[in-house]
Amino acid sequence: MTTEVRSQRSAARSAATLFGVAFLLVGVLGFIPGITAGYGDLHFAGHESGARLFGVFTVSVLHNLVHLAFGVLGLVAARGNGGARAFLMLGGGVYVLLWVFGLAMNHDSPANFIPVDDADDWLHLGLGVAMIALGITTTAIDRRRGQYPEPEIQGQ
Repeated sequence: MTTEVRSQRSAARSAATLFGVAFLLVGVLGFIPGITAGYGDLHFAGHESGARLFGVFTVSVLHNLVHLAFGVLGLVAARGNGGARAFLMLGGGVYVLLWVFGLAMNHDSPANFIPVDDADDWLHLGLGVAMIALGITTTAIDRRRGQYPEPEIQGQ
């Protein structure tokens, strides 16, 4: 049974990989004219950026770079069970905080340096809740499979 447990990829690692790839994809798409409407109005940072990913989400060079960095972080974290869980839970917490930040500030103020808009705010909430929920759910799945705590910690 130990061989079966170790050969099966953990649910947490799979979820972190999925989110990492998604963030990388969104980061790259933010630099592609046509997919990003108003590409000529793409600024490095700040609320003046007029570029909109899929015509909906305000983006800037900084915003795209943050997505790329978050994607790389997700893929690196997915190399281990603990890192994957931490990425899902802490990353989800960061996105919930971004949602609160977006709701609390005036989107036309200099504080909106990333930039974010109403669509981004609600997407951040959805991402945050989904990541935290997956962090909890995948831990339960991995526990049921005998993968949490890791087999090495269990002494198997």
